[in-house]
Order: sequence, then C-alpha cells, then structure tokens
Amino acid sequence: MADITIRGAGIFGLSIAWACIRRGARVTVVDPNGPGAGSSGGVVGALAPHVPENWNAKKAFQLESLLMAGPFWAKVEETSGMSSGYARSGRLQPIPDTKGLDLARQRAISSAALWGKHATWSVDQMDGAAWAPPSPTGWVIRDTLSAHLHPRSACDTLVAALSAKGVTIQSDGPDTGAVIWATGIAGLDALNRQHHRMVGNGVKGQAALLRFDAGIAPQIFADGVHIIPHSNGTVAVGSTSERDFEDPNTTDAQLDAVIDRARTAVPVLKDAEVIHRWAGVRPRARSRAPMLGDWPDRPGHFIANGGFKIGFGMAPKIAEVMADLVLEGRNQIPDGFEVRASF
Repeated sequence: MADITIRGAGIFGLSIAWACIRRGARVTVVDPNGPGAGSSGGVVGALAPHVPENWNAKKAFQLESLLMAGPFWAKVEETSGMSSGYARSGRLQPIPDTKGLDLARQRAISSAALWGKHATWSVDQMDGAAWAPPSPTGWVIRDTLSAHLHPRSACDTLVAALSAKGVTIQSDGPDTGAVIWATGIAGLDALNRQHHRMVGNGVKGQAALLRFDAGIAPQIFADGVHIIPHSNGTVAVGSTSERDFEDPNTTDAQLDAVIDRARTAVPVLKDAEVIHRWAGVRPRARSRAPMLGDWPDRPGHFIANGGFKIGFGMAPKIAEVMADLVLEGRNQIPDGFEVRASF
C-alpha cells in the first residue's frame, strides 16, 4: 500500500486524495488553514466549457473532465451522504448582434464535431421565460455541457467522503511517502521565491450570493457575469478578475457593479437580497493552464496547482491523472500542463 501526503485541502488536494484513496493508497491531507480555506471556498462554482473551436489539449482535457464530473460527484455524494450541489443544467448566453449570431452558429457546427454526442451548443430563440437574459437579437446560445456546483458544499462533501474512508484533514504533520503540493496561491508564491522568473501569480475575484430560488435552471453568462442558480435557494453572481489589488479578502465597488449587471441581465433578481459577499485570490500558473507533474530537483514531490477559474471543472480529470502519475508512474499530463511549462 502506497503512502501519499497531500499538502493543501482545496479542490485539487481533496479530489486527488479521493482518487488515491479509492485506488488503495494510504493518504494524509495536511492544510494549516483547513479545507476550502482559499479560493476553493468561493460561491460561484461555474463548470463551463471553452468555446468549441481552435481545439487544443487544454480544451480536450477540460471536455473529458466535465464529462467525468457527473459520475465523480455522484460517487462522492453516495459515500458522504451529502450534496455537492452538482447539476448539469446547461447555460444560456445572450447574443448581442448579427456578427455574434453568425459566430454562434458556426460554433454550433463545430461543437457537433468536437463534442460529439456528449453535448450540444445550439442557437435558440428566446422563449419568454423569466429566468433568461434579455438579448438584443432575440437569440441565445444554449449549451448542455455546462454544469455547476456550490464550491463550499463540494469541498465539505469531499471531506465527508474522505472521512468515511478513514482520512481526516490535519493542520500539521510530516511528509510520508510521495508528497503532492496542491497549495494554491501560497504554493505559487513559494515557487516564485525559488526561481529566477515568475512561475505564477494570484488574480483576485469577487462574488456574491443572492437570496432567490430559481429552481432547476440553467446558469447564465451575460455581460461578463456568471449567474448561477444553486439548489439551496440562492443565486451566485461573479466574478471579477483583478491583477492589481491591495486587500485580497475585501469586497468593494467592483462587486457592486457585478451585482448591478447581474440584475440587469436577469430582471427577476432586481429585488433579491444580497446575503453574502466573497473575495479571494485564485492561483494562475504562468502557462495559464493547470500546473501538474513532478517537482524538478525534488524527487518524490509533485505539484498540482494553477486551477485559476476552472479548478472545479478540471478537478475530476486532474485527480485521476495525478493518481496515475504518483501511484502507477504513468504520465498522462498534456505537455502544456507539465510543471516545466511554467518553470
């Protein structure tokens, strides 16, 4: 039985722990701040694909991971007896003008080739539903690949599933066996100090929770804002992408603007109460792709970092790929995701 120490209890660390424990490894998870304490403790949880064009390894990897998400979260929920809030209910996007309409129709054709029968990207006329964004053209993009979950609930559900398998989250502890560093922005900062060029940086995001029960409904992406109807009677709206900031954990007028844009995009949210405001820093690797693989010059140590905006969507596939590498010595990591791409 292999021993694995995972440092970091965000979505990458917890998901990798889950994949390793299911393969029979002995797993220890260490995080001085507890599970979901960093950017994984946000509120949005949009699992949305890249546009189906200019196909590359990153988009293919993300497609595989989004398709794995349903079975992944179903097993975690079955083991834990809790809900992650996962739902593959699709996404709507308003189409602003004729040029955008032509492009959307081209992408509908390419999605059939790239996504196959797994999901569709279609251009539909507005149907007058209350839960829909106003569209200048009267048309919207509807995709059936997008899903969402509640990030905090997802982390709590993984913690409970791991606990059912005998794994607890420790605040401190020694390295035992192979060590996987999934330490988010703190990990990127440490790597930056050790190298002659920047390995990655943090990008601040702000988001909010509104009290509104949209039922089972698609998420909406309009005017640069994600609008996510969670199953617990709330709607998440966000988020910003701030590269220059002073306080990483404080919300400000930029979030007020996001909330206003969300209410314009979905008028039924006009009077919805804001019940929580969130801010945090998301780790972005220099390559802009997740950073996975062996840690150069540190035998037996591995890195899983750089989830940025797509960490939850990438987590199911990343967990299996890292388990392949660490437990079986099989490297299934795309070249652009390799640690060396950011070093």
